[in-house]
Amino acid sequence: MSIRHYNPRRKRRGGISPKTRNFLFLLVGLTIALQIAYPLIDGEALRLVTLVTIYIGAFAMVLHGHLSYGVKYSSRYLPAAFLFGLGIETLGLHTGWPFGVYEYDSTLGGDIFGVPFVVPFAWVMMIHPALVAARRVTTSWVWLYGGAILAAWDLFLDPLMVSAGRWTWEVPGAHVPFTPDIPLSNAFGWLLAGITICALLHIILPRERRKEGASLSAVDALLLWTLFSGIVGNLFFFDRPGLALFAGAILGAILTPYFFSRWLGSKD
Repeated sequence: MSIRHYNPRRKRRGGISPKTRNFLFLLVGLTIALQIAYPLIDGEALRLVTLVTIYIGAFAMVLHGHLSYGVKYSSRYLPAAFLFGLGIETLGLHTGWPFGVYEYDSTLGGDIFGVPFVVPFAWVMMIHPALVAARRVTTSWVWLYGGAILAAWDLFLDPLMVSAGRWTWEVPGAHVPFTPDIPLSNAFGWLLAGITICALLHIILPRERRKEGASLSAVDALLLWTLFSGIVGNLFFFDRPGLALFAGAILGAILTPYFFSRWLGSKD
């Protein structure tokens, strides 16, 4: 007869603490709530909501990257994404390449080299979910898949900001379908820029998630909300049904493989 020591079964590894998880989802929830408020307000309140939405959304995605992939990821991601966003926007603003000729409005606040400080944080907010989705779907075409997500997202972003007067374009030739005030060159510029930054970050950022890292639910929520709000907002609030269907079909088609893999996948 033997006496065996009893060791209580440890909690399954694979998640962050409830407090940390709740804080992360609070940030994502605030980002979404502020966007819900966007079509319901105007004036100074709308300007402040625009800025705060981007800053909170960027913070949420940097935090998610840190909780999912560790300090090496977040400490490299934030400066790389911010500096790329600042650099490509500075180039575009002063040369007209790769996006076309455009000009920012002073309502976006203080600037660096003419680029409002908030603008690179919009890149920070969306590059991370695009990269996460791309890495989930493919190993060889991360740069293309991630770049396509960013370019499709901008099909919703630019018309929204132009209609609010945050920036204006010169449109000497062809324009993006259903948005005559935005040149077609902007879509190609976003695809090129998105491909470039996703390729770079895929090389320099860790690819393995932490054993006790955050789930991908925060990324899922932001991507799904981006698609849903873009379609619903343009259909029912901004009177752009053509854009809602056009951009919604493109972004929806691009995101479908990611959400299909999340639905079928055994790993979170």
